[in-house]
Amino acid sequence: MKIRIYEETRKVWNILAERNDPPDLALEMELHKKVLSFFQVGACYYFIFNAVRGELDYMHPGVSEVLGYNADECTITEMMSRIHPEDVPGFLEFEQATVDFFSRLPPEKVLKYKARYDLRLRKANGEYVRILQQATCIQHDETGAVLRTLCVHTDITHLKPTGRPVLSFIGLDGEPSFTNVEIRKTLTPSREVLTKREKEILRLVLASMPSREIATHLNISKLTVDKHRKNMLKKTGIKSAAELVVKAVKEGWV
Repeated sequence: MKIRIYEETRKVWNILAERNDPPDLALEMELHKKVLSFFQVGACYYFIFNAVRGELDYMHPGVSEVLGYNADECTITEMMSRIHPEDVPGFLEFEQATVDFFSRLPPEKVLKYKARYDLRLRKANGEYVRILQQATCIQHDETGAVLRTLCVHTDITHLKPTGRPVLSFIGLDGEPSFTNVEIRKTLTPSREVLTKREKEILRLVLASMPSREIATHLNISKLTVDKHRKNMLKKTGIKSAAELVVKAVKEGWV
């Protein structure tokens, strides 16, 4: 079963299959810490995916805390074999849509997007958890073809215990986002609910950072931070910060 899923997914990745191996990439831990600070809405781990080889270059040992497996057990085929059977068709469709999306981007914009979707993975004890996968390109060639991606897996079972998996492409550095993407339909930018500054603050709220620390981090006053937080609640019709966090994760706003 796991080999079949892997072979089907490799067909999707074949757009890169004939390229030479990507050059070595040195990633410092501080980069990981910076990226991970945006995703701490639950227990998480991360890995580096080599799109050319269809293999994992690195798996963070934190996977043992989330799923109960040792990092050295986590090959790409093993990870795919742990997908809930009902989520396998959607996983293949999401991967195809993601490859299509990044293939259409001009080279200068490949690093300005992250793909995110959720699916259920089986833990070592046999239980299933809902994982939010967020992937961003960290290395591409001169044509913009993706060579390596950094993927973060976050346990969001407490935020989304049930429901249909959804796919979104989140624009960074002012690029438009495409949320709750309908597969095989023309992409049109979704209406941006939050401003760029509000998204910055929301990401830090998701990282459990209090308003005073957010103000210091962004070099603005705490009063300004509090004003932005109130505006976000008003614009979204949500009554509390906790509800805002849940809605942001479900809707793919950040």
